[in-house]
Amino acid sequence: MRTYVLATANPDKAQEIRAILDGLDVTLIPRPDDVPEVIEDGETLEENALLKARALCEATGMAAIADDTGLFVDVLNGAPGVYSARYAGEDATYADNCAKMLRELTGVDAAKRTARFRTVAAVAYPDGSWFVVDGEVEGHIAEEPRGENGFGYDPIFVPEGTKGRSMAQLAPEEKHALSHRGNAFRALADAFSER
Repeated sequence: MRTYVLATANPDKAQEIRAILDGLDVTLIPRPDDVPEVIEDGETLEENALLKARALCEATGMAAIADDTGLFVDVLNGAPGVYSARYAGEDATYADNCAKMLRELTGVDAAKRTARFRTVAAVAYPDGSWFVVDGEVEGHIAEEPRGENGFGYDPIFVPEGTKGRSMAQLAPEEKHALSHRGNAFRALADAFSER
């Protein structure tokens, strides 16, 4: 059984990661309350995921898993990308970010609302070694929020292959089977089995 500290302080992300890795030979320890927030000042998802994994590894002396996720909208030249969590400001809520995205895309034709979610998962070990994996899902931005499940941009992101349903309209197991985070953490599990 492998044991890792989970670097995320976001309870929604933590719940998803635990569900995706459920049944695998991995034990996840919650981020200790006394570990301060890690400043995510990297320019890429990879840099931010590694910053968090290394910081938690250093703070706890244990191997750590972290991730960073971005929504990349083609007509916005890839924005919000690495700034997805704070798209509408430092203290933005999920609803604030979705509302800003919908405002930015007002009047944009449905065919030009293409986007992708990308997650990078990083693992850092006490001996200084590390690795990253990633996962993504293609889709488009809806014209209005739909659904009650999920979090973040899920109500306005419609992945390919869901017959027009947003991420927030999918049952958790459906979402995990096709999502960026599901793809990244399945790649992580595969990487563990190869080590």
